[in-house]
Amino acid sequence: MENNRPRAHIPRRQSHPSTASQRGAMKTIIEPFRIKSVEPIHLTTPAEREARLREAAYNVFLLKSDDVLIDLLTDSGTSAMSSEQWAGMMRGDESYAGSPSFYRFEQAVQDIFGFKYVFPTHQGRAAERILFSVMCKPGDVVPSNTHFDTTRANVEFTGAKAVDLVIPEGRQPATIHPFKGNMDVAALERLIAEVGREKIPLCMLTVTNNSGGGQPVSMANVRAVSAVCRKHGIPLYIDACRFGENAWFIKLREEGYADKAPIDIAREMFAHADGATMSAKKDGLANIGGFIASNDAQVAQQERNLLILTEGFPTYGGLAGRDLEAIAIGLREALDEDYLLYRITSTTYLGRHISAAGVPIVQPPGGHAVYIDAAAFFPHIPPAELPGQALVVELYREAGIRAVEIGTVMFGKRDPATGQESTAPMELVRLAIPRRVYTQSHVDYVVEAILNVFGRRDAVRGYRFTEQAPFLRHFTARFAPLGG
Repeated sequence: MENNRPRAHIPRRQSHPSTASQRGAMKTIIEPFRIKSVEPIHLTTPAEREARLREAAYNVFLLKSDDVLIDLLTDSGTSAMSSEQWAGMMRGDESYAGSPSFYRFEQAVQDIFGFKYVFPTHQGRAAERILFSVMCKPGDVVPSNTHFDTTRANVEFTGAKAVDLVIPEGRQPATIHPFKGNMDVAALERLIAEVGREKIPLCMLTVTNNSGGGQPVSMANVRAVSAVCRKHGIPLYIDACRFGENAWFIKLREEGYADKAPIDIAREMFAHADGATMSAKKDGLANIGGFIASNDAQVAQQERNLLILTEGFPTYGGLAGRDLEAIAIGLREALDEDYLLYRITSTTYLGRHISAAGVPIVQPPGGHAVYIDAAAFFPHIPPAELPGQALVVELYREAGIRAVEIGTVMFGKRDPATGQESTAPMELVRLAIPRRVYTQSHVDYVVEAILNVFGRRDAVRGYRFTEQAPFLRHFTARFAPLGG
């Protein structure tokens, strides 16, 4: 146990011995791939961007992608697939039942994650809907380090309550901590004592912690959360969207793991859990798809029945055979050490460059994204006037860059009786970097744009809602600028 305690500092960038020997004395980390096909992107003028913003009611989700130059809205489903994945897609078998593509997919998931029962779904939120529909009822409580938007919405749609229990450092953007995604284990124990074990059908742990800045969870924390859950007989499920990146951070930052391969770290993580959900559009390196997995035969039977009703037969689960092939290959590619070194280094590069110029970000930079602290970026804009939305708009206005607000727009709520808005604990803007899509010059362009907006930040004003949906409002909400 002593050897697995996280270090108290963030180490400098490290290279795995095999990677370092291949690069020799070179210090530059390059993209571990060659570009085989290119897609043109459209350069818009400032006047065109202003018009597009007005047409979209200042919600960048409503922009046409053709009008976006650098799209950092999400890393979900936006990866560039490898030549091996495209080759696998040509092998995809589209049989309705019992396709060999499914069995290759199942074998890959079981080999890495270790769960007995595996069902494909068309994406992660479908897996969440099935899981919580089976496990939750009105009045239940589901703890997590931090629920993401679709997770929270699917929990609350069942009438249960989603509770976030991230460690205190995870709520402090500027604080340096190697594993800010960790769950507060003492808080979990207090919650169980307060509401009673019978009110907690399962516990969720998301790796990495997306809403908390893409921050990793340590193996020691996974082990501790698992121990509490097993003591109380509560199933532990892991949201595995970015499991490869989390494994890499454990390798870099946690004692006892430097010489372990990412796949072995991943296997150890999931050995402490009872099941998992995953959007394979992240660390599955696929453009669509996901899965739900479990070791509980009774739960799996209920999940299978609901999946047949809503997704399709259990051996395709709403996916084409070619997509199952792409996921099976992508899950393994996401654990490649050269790829992970490049991936984390590129994200860190963006974070360090804007931070060095004074831009406040969630420290240290996460794995899949850099999160700007919009409340500190715009200290003159109060949370009720949506500083994150203001920054998202300004990045598109400045340079055609699309990011996403992760603050009061995404996680706040309007009381239907009083119309009063609640605000989020943090006002963040996420710059999510698609995998294997953009080059170093694209990242440098993003840095320049952010610094330009930062230089004129005092002149920016906030926004107000003009229209919003009761669930996941950030996708379709409409806004108007305040102050002209």
